[in-house]
Formats: sequence, C-alpha cells, structure tokens
Amino acid sequence: MIELLILYVLIKREVTMYGIHKAIEREFAPYTSPSFGALKPALRRLELNGAVTSSRMMSDGGKLSVFYSVTKDGKKLLKKLLLEDLSDNPLQFLSNCRVKLSLAECLEPVEKQDMFLHLKTLALKFKSEANSILNDEYTKLSFYQKIVLDNTVCEYTNLINLIEGFEKDNAGSR
Repeated sequence: MIELLILYVLIKREVTMYGIHKAIEREFAPYTSPSFGALKPALRRLELNGAVTSSRMMSDGGKLSVFYSVTKDGKKLLKKLLLEDLSDNPLQFLSNCRVKLSLAECLEPVEKQDMFLHLKTLALKFKSEANSILNDEYTKLSFYQKIVLDNTVCEYTNLINLIEGFEKDNAGSR
C-alpha cells in the first residue's frame, strides 16, 4: 500500500522523501501512517522498477536534497496497484479499502467500476461473516465482543453505502 501512496503523491509534484511523508500524513493520516523507515525502501524499490526517478538539487536553504518524480511506468503501476485485489484479511481491509477509494480519481470510469465492485464484494463478505458470528454465537460472546462485533457490522454497512454512492456517481459521469 505504501507504494500506492508514494506514486499518488508524486503524480501531483516532484518532492523530497520528507515532502512525500508530509503529504501522506496530511492526506491519509486517518487510514495509515507509514514511517520514514518504510518510505526509503519503498522509494528504492520503485526507483529500481523504473516507476520513480530521483535527482539531486540544491534546496532553497542551500542543502543538497533528493527529489523524486513519477515516470510513465509509475503512472501505469499506480493504476495496476489500485486495481489489484486486496487481502482477504479483514484487519487490513478497511484501511486499505479507504485508501483505494480515496484515490479513485486516478482511474477511468470503467476501471473505477471494477474497483468498486471488487471492494463492495469483499465488504459484503466480511459483513456477512460478522453477522453470522453475531447470529450463531451471540449467547457465547461476552458483552464487549458483542458491542465490538456490532460496531464492525456497522462499519461494513457504512462502507458498502459509501461504495454504492461512488458507483452511482461514477455511472452518472459516463
């Protein structure tokens, strides 16, 4: 997911690693917060794969800085990562889904439709699994487990409603 965020930031402008970190923090803090320790190897991987280039320039303060920019291959990779299937792990799903949905502007209408369908299908699956536990195991669950599980069902319901809203908007923009 970190590569996706880096590419998105770099599509907007050429920037240093610090600038990438600040942009991710500013735009995606409610969903994710990668460390500098995660950014550097991700940038290196992207550069080795030809998705990102770097150049050294003097900053306004007279310090030598490394600026990163996205390549044509990087723009293609961004779309590929957006359309890539998400993990079947519910723990990772909600935050990764939110990131992908917030980057939907990078896709064409048909690509958006595909992504929305995939994300909604997974959200429906996870909601169904949570409902199943609530219905089948309700008496065996502690008070706290019931409340947390009920909240999880609500989160998936809200996410599904959000995706359906995006689907309607996307259908109207074609």
